[in-house]
Amino acid sequence: MAKHYDMIAIGAGSGGLSAVERASEYDKKCLVIEVKTIGGTCVNVGCVPKKVMWFAANTATQIDSAQGFGFDIEVKNFSWKKLKQSRDNYIKGIINWYDSHLEKLGINYIHGFGQLVDKNTVSVNGETYTADHIVLSPGGEPSVPNIKGAKYGITSDGFFELETLPKKVAVIGSGYIGVELAGVLNALGSEVEIFGRADILLRGFDPMIQEVLDKNYTSHGIILHHGTTIDKVSVDKTIFTNHGEFSGFDSIIWAVGRDPMTQHLGLENASVECDQRGFIPTDKFQVTNVDNIFALGDATGRTSLTPVAIAAGRRLADRLYNNMTDRHLDYSNISTVVFSHPPIGTIGLTEIEANKEFDKVKIYKSEFTPMADALLNQKTTTALKLVCVGDDEKVVGCHIMGHGADEMLQGFAVAIKMGATKKQFDDTVAIHPTSAEELVTLR
Repeated sequence: MAKHYDMIAIGAGSGGLSAVERASEYDKKCLVIEVKTIGGTCVNVGCVPKKVMWFAANTATQIDSAQGFGFDIEVKNFSWKKLKQSRDNYIKGIINWYDSHLEKLGINYIHGFGQLVDKNTVSVNGETYTADHIVLSPGGEPSVPNIKGAKYGITSDGFFELETLPKKVAVIGSGYIGVELAGVLNALGSEVEIFGRADILLRGFDPMIQEVLDKNYTSHGIILHHGTTIDKVSVDKTIFTNHGEFSGFDSIIWAVGRDPMTQHLGLENASVECDQRGFIPTDKFQVTNVDNIFALGDATGRTSLTPVAIAAGRRLADRLYNNMTDRHLDYSNISTVVFSHPPIGTIGLTEIEANKEFDKVKIYKSEFTPMADALLNQKTTTALKLVCVGDDEKVVGCHIMGHGADEMLQGFAVAIKMGATKKQFDDTVAIHPTSAEELVTLR
């Protein structure tokens, strides 16, 4: 194995892999190092297995809905064990694919703990390697609160290790991850209670989304404890809070944020700066305070999403090795989806953010029972909102909750990224009958 490379990436998740993959297309010699499992959080304990579980939960919801359409269906059994085995086998297939993929691209891979020695040198497994450019993309890990009894709970990583479906679950945290896990468990048959410090779910999202999500989750039997802080947890999984004690849980899941895995990278050896939480600041070109060292993904604390890390990594390699001197990721108007039940899609400014930034803001919104639920006893609410600014009513925000929100947002995100106006939305002929047509017919 070579000792000197054009690029070394510490972390073989979405960011690191994307950077070396794109660099290899420019005939650059690359090495990628991973201490855990190749593929990073997304492939192993994030997006991919989460979406499998979401599909399973969606299937359970559709089975429940069948009666409304005239089907007499009896569910004989649901096997969490079989679901877990199938999901894990699917993930293993992806992981195994990486070996031949990296070999085909000529990228060297080392499983081990990578650490900076100096600005051009990395050590791993007792060996040192040098590079012109070093990419730090170690990813993050779930946070666990520093309270008595925290060890009696599990994190989102532990959720994917569960061998059986818990009967009753406490999800601690009302953000992105907590909302997703709660929705999956509820749909598959667990009794679920969410404990959050904020006074509503998904703090920072548009108020319409927050209110409709609260309504949808409550109507499906999820118990919400807003404004709640956890003081301690006992061995029998009793939760002691500022609102009293809560017990009877089979599982407690900590979903209180993620921490960057930068504390053991040897940043000080290369004089790379990080903030108090361990995040590595960069400029718009992903450059740290050291000119040949770059940071990507969760380690930067900036829009922790897999597609963001991928896009940033590819653009970095384009700039370094293909003479695209101004190539960088624009972090504005990044679309994202929360795989709740039903899902949430959002891009751009919330109504509150727009009113702070612009003088002339106009809101278009709609809430309704989707046609998919029209014949059902238990219905959901679909909600859509466009945030428009200026005399030309440029669309600067789009927020959707409802069946298909995850798929419909991608196309609208292109339009918003291109600077579409409300008139251009209106000039688009609707596809009927769909929920998405509401976005081009709002008044």
